Amino acid sequence: MSLTHLNARGEAHMVDVADKPESRREASASGRITMRPETLALLAEGGLPKGDVLATARIAGIQAAKRTHELIPLCHALALSKVAIDFTLNEAERCVEVTATCRLNGRTGVEMEALTAVSVACLTLYDMCKAVDKGMVIDAIRLEAKTGGKSGDYYRAEHVGEPVEQPLGEAVVSAAEGPIVTGQGHGGQVAVGSRCDIASPCIRVKCLAELRERLGVGDISVPLSDLGRTDVAGLKAALKALDPRFAGLDEGRVLCAVNQVMAGDSTPITDDDEVAFFPPVTGG
Repeated sequence: MSLTHLNARGEAHMVDVADKPESRREASASGRITMRPETLALLAEGGLPKGDVLATARIAGIQAAKRTHELIPLCHALALSKVAIDFTLNEAERCVEVTATCRLNGRTGVEMEALTAVSVACLTLYDMCKAVDKGMVIDAIRLEAKTGGKSGDYYRAEHVGEPVEQPLGEAVVSAAEGPIVTGQGHGGQVAVGSRCDIASPCIRVKCLAELRERLGVGDISVPLSDLGRTDVAGLKAALKALDPRFAGLDEGRVLCAVNQVMAGDSTPITDDDEVAFFPPVTGG
């Protein structure tokens, strides 16, 4: 076996991927940050001094995935199609478990993007919580699975025999496991606040952070046919017609992102897009 990042003289170089065929590639990584039970409780209750911890860490992880090539010298700049960051509060082990999934259609894989996203999300959790707990430990950052590309698929040994590929935006947990703090529910009912699988073309909508709590809505799929116009404004109108609680999307400074890119009412949307609504977040 040879290392592709070394040439015949043993010098580091960027691998030329121009002649590789494009394919659908996806990678999932995980990690965790362990803290005192009191810190975990404050995080869950939104009582930490820097504001919404999970929303800030999610955005940091997404940004890190998109800028991996600026941090890892021999990585290519990739046009990621989707990045998903999810968190699970594990009270038994006093930690926040972080998962990241990256996807694209391209000539090189996204393992480093997923690992970088998890790493920076964990670092951001540390930054957001360090005022009350400087003894936190970040560990167990690892690749869980990758699909696509010439080297074939990879699944970590403990996942052999388990379904690893999941739609982006869903946490890799079962309904029987601990609470997930992203608003996703489980089951197949087409209802506000629970994840739904729709066979027809649809838009995946998420309400994040404090907005999720205020509206009482976490995750919902909206049929594309319900939209009078295929942009963010049309989606808002369809959501308001579905449930009056969505009128809250027009209250205050609610922000919007389409596929993790900031968007406005006129931003076009199409089948399988992920549209997130969230309040401004604080950090520093």
